Amino acid sequence: MDKEHALEEMMGKLGDFGRYQGFQFFLHILAAMTAGLHMLSLVTVAAVPEHRCAIMGVDSTNFTESWNSSLVLNAIPLNEHGKLDSCKMYGPNKSLEHCESWVYDTQYYKSSRGIEWDFVCSRRWMGAAAQTAYMFGVVLGSIVLGKLCDSFGRKTVFVWAGILQLLFGTAVAFVNDYYTFISIRFLYGIFGSGSYIAGFVLTMELVGPSRRTLCGVTFQIMFAVGIMLLAGWGYLIDNRFYLQILYALHAVVLLPHWFLMDESPRWLWAQGRARESVAIIEKALKINGSTEEIDTPALVSQCKATCTKYSEDSPSGTFNLFKTPNMLKKTLIICGCWFANSVVYYGLSLNTGKLNGNPYFITFLLGIVEMPSYIIIMYYLDRIGHRALISTMMLLGGISCLIVAALPHGSTSATGIVMVGKLFISGSYSIIYKYSAELFPTVVRSSGVGLGSMCASVSGALTPLISLLDTLNPKIPTIIFGFLALLSGFSTFFLPETIGRTLPQSIEDGEKFGLGDTCFTNCSGRRMSNASEDIPETMIPLDVTEKKS
Repeated sequence: MDKEHALEEMMGKLGDFGRYQGFQFFLHILAAMTAGLHMLSLVTVAAVPEHRCAIMGVDSTNFTESWNSSLVLNAIPLNEHGKLDSCKMYGPNKSLEHCESWVYDTQYYKSSRGIEWDFVCSRRWMGAAAQTAYMFGVVLGSIVLGKLCDSFGRKTVFVWAGILQLLFGTAVAFVNDYYTFISIRFLYGIFGSGSYIAGFVLTMELVGPSRRTLCGVTFQIMFAVGIMLLAGWGYLIDNRFYLQILYALHAVVLLPHWFLMDESPRWLWAQGRARESVAIIEKALKINGSTEEIDTPALVSQCKATCTKYSEDSPSGTFNLFKTPNMLKKTLIICGCWFANSVVYYGLSLNTGKLNGNPYFITFLLGIVEMPSYIIIMYYLDRIGHRALISTMMLLGGISCLIVAALPHGSTSATGIVMVGKLFISGSYSIIYKYSAELFPTVVRSSGVGLGSMCASVSGALTPLISLLDTLNPKIPTIIFGFLALLSGFSTFFLPETIGRTLPQSIEDGEKFGLGDTCFTNCSGRRMSNASEDIPETMIPLDVTEKKS
């Protein structure tokens, strides 16, 4: 047997998706739920409700004058939208002055960091910086934890990230100093998505090709569930301290994974730890009720030969993603897709307070509106392919953003189109995870997904700052989001299709993978006749495949 087939035959005996994979997958996707909740926690715990200048002699700590009273209307001018100005009031001789203090509409938010520290007017940057600090933590986490996943294993990183997100998520609730808050938010961000990255890679390396689409999309569904939980708990708990503690405690569900979850057999194999890899597969076969037997001595011998090849030709590390021309092209385009998807996704998600309606309900809707896109993906992805679907969804998401920019600010129609844009961009975002995992070879897969996630985190960190441009014109951020989505959607045409094809193992495999395959030469995603033959990753015994054909 050719040594390149050894791993695939062993994984093939396991089948695409059995009881063992189902249980492990359930453990993996819990990380997606906690990631969604942590990522957008500031939407509730640091919310900035409607506000106006506090009027000396009229408003006090115990009493706030009605916003439509003559006293208020005579003291505060109206803005261009016919609402009370949030930052200015009349001074002596009807001259305009900047507010020194504010009162807040507590209809939806009675307690938040935004109210405590006045994230308004000239202090708006403080709220943006708090979210940016978290996202820059995610950037560092993507780099460091992605590398640690490839060096020390997916399971180790998964569990430690869960422990530390619990620790820092709790600590941030107790902080009373703004700059300490920012520092802990940064540390919180490093580990907030660490388990997500490791869990996603674990799933992609464990399940068979016919189930990767469903499993990949389910990760995104669980992320959306995290957003819906965020809104639900925010609605029920009006104290930001207890709310943040509750958000942090969701990480507890990740702690038993050290005892329940297995390491990736593919990663163990790539590290030359064949006996451990085979032992996991044997355990999985028993749980799946399979009678297949594994020749452990032969597989260990094959692994040594294979891993020698990898150690000589394909050392792991992020740098290897840029060493060869085809890998460089794919890496740059896919990172651009991550960047654009993230900036649009979080641009729409973080600005719910600017939309018309109950902010908790809108946040919940922004989570639930993702579900139709996932249904579309589960039905069409294996029929159309990653490339055509992700480019179409990004282009439609970009067009939606430009339509929103053309509609009246804060209108109901704008809110509706935002929901449509979120539907499309969440769909493309869900594909990018699976697409990246299949484009990169095993020896750098976590590093590749981590690099892409880092690019997404950089754009996520920039999103609150881009949103501050609405002080110049409310349409500017949305126009930027729209053009980035359009540009990235077009660039995706130049990536190869991965549906039904073997996951590349070495850097050499990764460089050969998809050569000459673009939407302009093969837009259907079908295998090109002049493409090099892949190792058939059937996830069932190769001899059985030959009999079926």
